[in-house]
Formats: sequence, C-alpha cells, structure tokens
Amino acid sequence: MLREAISVFDIFKIGVGPSSSHTLGPWRAAMIFLRDLGITDIERVQIDLYGSLAKTGKGHGTDIAVQLGLMEWDPKSCDVEAISGAISNISETKRLTVRGKEIVFDPKQDIVFHMDESLPFHPNGVRFTAWGDGREESSTQYSVGGGFVVTENEELKGARCLILPYPVESAGELEGHCARSGLDIPGVSLANEDRWRKRDETESGLDEIWETMKACIYRGCHTDGVLPGGLNVTRRAKAQNAELIGARSYSDFEGWVAAMRYASPNFQQTLRWISVFALAVNEENAAFGRVVTAPTNGAAGVIPAVMMYGHTFLGYTDLQLRDFILVAAEIGCLFKKGATISAAMGGCMAEIGVSSAMAAGAHAYMLGCDTARVLMAAEIAMEHHLGLTCDPVGGLVQVPCIERNTMGAMKAITAANIAVGSDPSLAKISLDDVIVTMWETALDMNSRYKETSEGGLALRVSVVVPEC
Repeated sequence: MLREAISVFDIFKIGVGPSSSHTLGPWRAAMIFLRDLGITDIERVQIDLYGSLAKTGKGHGTDIAVQLGLMEWDPKSCDVEAISGAISNISETKRLTVRGKEIVFDPKQDIVFHMDESLPFHPNGVRFTAWGDGREESSTQYSVGGGFVVTENEELKGARCLILPYPVESAGELEGHCARSGLDIPGVSLANEDRWRKRDETESGLDEIWETMKACIYRGCHTDGVLPGGLNVTRRAKAQNAELIGARSYSDFEGWVAAMRYASPNFQQTLRWISVFALAVNEENAAFGRVVTAPTNGAAGVIPAVMMYGHTFLGYTDLQLRDFILVAAEIGCLFKKGATISAAMGGCMAEIGVSSAMAAGAHAYMLGCDTARVLMAAEIAMEHHLGLTCDPVGGLVQVPCIERNTMGAMKAITAANIAVGSDPSLAKISLDDVIVTMWETALDMNSRYKETSEGGLALRVSVVVPEC
C-alpha cells in the first residue's frame, strides 16, 4: 500500500491568518484552480462555499482569501498591509484581476455561501467555476485542515508519494525506527526530508520558520488596537509586554529578549510571558498577519510560545530549535494521518489539542527525554484536550480561540515536565491509543461543535460580521 509522504514543511507553512482551513486552504485552492484551468481567456468566475466554509467563512476571511488566490497573491510573501486596500478596491470597482486580465466580479454575487449545504467528502468544500473560450470549467476542492487542499478521491502523486527511508504511520512505528537505526526523532525526520531536498535547504527552511515565528511574536507584542471582524476584541499582548518589561529599553528582537530575561526574575513573571507570547501570535493571526501554521492558524500560538519560552528562559539556541520543529512536525504527522487536524472534522482538539501535543513532545525532547518519553509527553497533552469543541463566536478566530492558545502552551509544558520524571513502561495509554480515541471522539462529536458557530460559546454573544 502506498503511504502518503508528509514533509515538515507541510505541517509548518508560512502564510496569512486567521485560519489555515478557512483562509490559507481556500487561498491555495484558488491558486491551484488557476494553475490547472484550461480556459485561456477568462470572462467570469464564481466561487461556491459549502459547509463550514460557508457558515464561518465571513469571520474567517474565506471570501477575502479566494479573491487573493485568484489574483495569485502568494500567502507566504505578499504584503499583508496591502490586503485590506486590495479587497476594498474589488468591492468598490466590481473588478478582479485574474491572470493579468481585469474581469467583472462582484463579491456579493460571485461568492456564494451555501449555508445549509455540505458536500459529502469533507465539511470544508469550495467549488470554483470559470467561463471563457466559449465553455465552462469547474473544480471542487476541500480544505482539510492545516492549509492542506485535496480533491475528492484524489490519487497520491508527486512529492506526496515519495518512498521514504523511514515511513511513519504510527507512534509505535516511529519508536521502532529510532530503536533499530540508532537515530533520534530529529535524525529520522531529517533522513526523510533528504528525499525532498538537500540538507542545507531543509535547515534553511527550518530557520525561516523560526524567524517567521519570532517576527510574529515581536509584532504582536508591539501592536495594539481592536481586532477586525465586529466583535471588538481589544489586543492585550502589547500592554502586558509593556507591564512586564517596565522601563527597560530595547530596539530589536535580541534586545527585547535580554530585557525580558532581566525583567523576569521569578516564576510567576516567566509564566505570564508564556501567555503573552501565545496571545501575541494569535492576535496577529486574527488581524490577517503573517503566521506559521502549527499545525493550523487557529492554533498558531502554542508552539511558538513554548519555543520562545525555551529560547528566552531556558537558553534554547536557534540551532537547537531546528530539532524542536522536526520533533513537533513528526508528531503532527501522526495526528494528520491517524485522526485529523481539521476543526471542522474534530473540533478544537484537532487544533489546540494537536498543537499542544506537538509542543509537548518537542519540549520534552529539548529537556533531554528519550523517544519513549517524547511520545509520552505528546500523549499526556492530547489526553487532556479530548472532546474540546470548536465554537468560535461570530465565526471569528478570536473568542475563545486566542486564549485557548495560552492554555495549550501551558498544558504542553506541563505534559513535558510530567514525562521527564515518568517511566513510559508504566503508562496505561500510548500515543497511538490517544490518536485512535481522538478520531473516535471526532466522529461522535455533534457538528454544532465543529467550527460551525452553531453551538457552545458561539451562542452566548451576538456579533454582526461586516461585509468585506
């Protein structure tokens, strides 16, 4: 049986908030649609959104994302400050530039939200239709979480069907590879990544992920205001950063880190910084800032917060944090293959739960844990996220999503600390057990708690999401 090959750079993607499944995924789907489109002289396009993409699409910026994708803006490198102006211009002029040609396009008419219809393959369905050359051409795609995009019954091809030296489908298999090869988890991961690209390219990519995370944390801790979307959530990371830093001055990231270390002599202050780091990332995410899926945008703050904690207060170097990313990605792949990283399929345990498990395992590795304890840490973190609902107020990735990232980071650190002092041979539940349980829980969960804003906390607050 052909196994799907998933790279560390599939799990960690640089992109734009607020959602990997509802923003980055549809954005990439639009670009894929254009890439494969056989029509040369495009006259008109229409986008149909189904299921969760329709129900929470406004709050998650799905309509904005598909327009940017059709304009072929690159989510990894585009100017995020220019997004608002570009979308406003389309709305005002009723014109959209597709493949260099300006066509008539009215977002209110040509982006259709099918609120009461879901496609059978996956809750996050989007259909693109184009007219031109005297014919019509359509493509239906699915945003399945973490920025991954697939078509129904899609066959594995290209980089996804590489034969890896250490194929991993389960935690038990990963542990076996480590035992037989003498490699640790980063070693196994790097050996697999060598099938995609040269080692120095992988290392540069890992550094770029961490640099993007650091830049996001720094921006978030130095930007105030109210988040967009109509819920009027006030950003908190900047004020809390200023309170903790006090009168100490700095001019760049490294100066800021030095100031934090000097300003935080006790445990309570260090704990507060972990929350500030997570708040900063997810406030940036909610404001259409540049983030890294980890493994999703809605959970983008958990892993950077734990990494920043380790870098600032435990002395983890940039070089060492490459291993953190590799371990986290390997654990993320286990959940992607064995369960889901889509909140529309598994609720928030598929986002915050998975990110917390990834961070826990990676942090345990950095603390010196062997493979068994690393996997134990990941299991502990997920075990205490099982059943967590996805119930975003107003369809926005703000309440309760931003604060949930702080909780996920704290649980990850706690899980790693428990694993450090534990004997894995005495554990009653394995990581594979908890992944299977997570998937069974996802299947049992009512759809109202799967990113539809039809249940839970989403019903407690009324909010009118403005038109883009």
